[in-house]
Amino acid sequence: MPLSPKSILSRARSCIRIEGEALAETARKLGPEFVQTVNAIEVLLAAGGKLIFSGVGKSAHIAQKLAGTFNSIGVTSSFLDATQALHGDLGLCNEGDLAILLSNSGQTEEVLKLVPVLKRAGVKLVAFTRHANSDLALNSDYHLFYRVPREACPLALAPTASTTAALALGDALAMVLLQARGFTRDDFARNHPGGNIGALLVRVRDFMRTGAQAPVLPDTGSTQDAILAMTKAKCGCIALINVRSGKLTGILTDGDFRRSALTGPDFLQRPVNQFMTRTPKTIREEALGVEALSLFAKHKIDDLVVVNSRGKPVGIVDGQDLPKLKIL
Repeated sequence: MPLSPKSILSRARSCIRIEGEALAETARKLGPEFVQTVNAIEVLLAAGGKLIFSGVGKSAHIAQKLAGTFNSIGVTSSFLDATQALHGDLGLCNEGDLAILLSNSGQTEEVLKLVPVLKRAGVKLVAFTRHANSDLALNSDYHLFYRVPREACPLALAPTASTTAALALGDALAMVLLQARGFTRDDFARNHPGGNIGALLVRVRDFMRTGAQAPVLPDTGSTQDAILAMTKAKCGCIALINVRSGKLTGILTDGDFRRSALTGPDFLQRPVNQFMTRTPKTIREEALGVEALSLFAKHKIDDLVVVNSRGKPVGIVDGQDLPKLKIL
């Protein structure tokens, strides 16, 4: 039976609200068992062990996603197919590992069959379930419970709110561990060398213009000398320095040059410090590329001078170079 646009939107909003209720209830009911699981994982990692995620059906998809998330934050994790585990894949597990077993009902036959096998292998168990009185929960060492007042499926058959809550609870566990272990942006980027995330590792020194491509001139030089140096370097700005200290005193950009032309016919012969932008935005060469990108966006600038610890210019970041970094 076709649905009207109004009915389509109404049903969609109802689904999202129901799933939101499950998230809110799960957050509200978090308790000591969650803390105990976090502590158990920290002990595991200190001992050099790994996490093992397992489940069946939709829970298996969530388990695979969470294993990937934990690996990305430096927590060694593997996905174990509950069926294949009983036919050879149990070799993945070592004594001292910690297995997180996902089952919405806590009564999934394939998952329950893993319980005695894993215990015999010296693996501690975390029951990741909706039901605290299930066989899985009652026979595990630690527990992660999510709360689902109702599913969003009108037939009460398709997992909806339960899978959403389970995924959110797993993500919460990962993010708590990330902060507890002091995991940094650099650490995260090392585990994502490909694509845009890998670009997080790029430092300013890796892409800044240097040498002849980063012109520098004493701020007492003429505006004409500054423009010639910029043109020769094919750069949209020039760093200006104190002739004695070598420290940065300003920057002359294309915009500054155009404005200087409005001051009179002799503007080219006048000292460039009359037209330069004083106290320009700067960055250190060891800063991350994304920090440079943030400065460009925040201050609406086209060029950024790179300085060393003594305040002397060592390079220039041209805004036209940023798209090449794939960090936009």
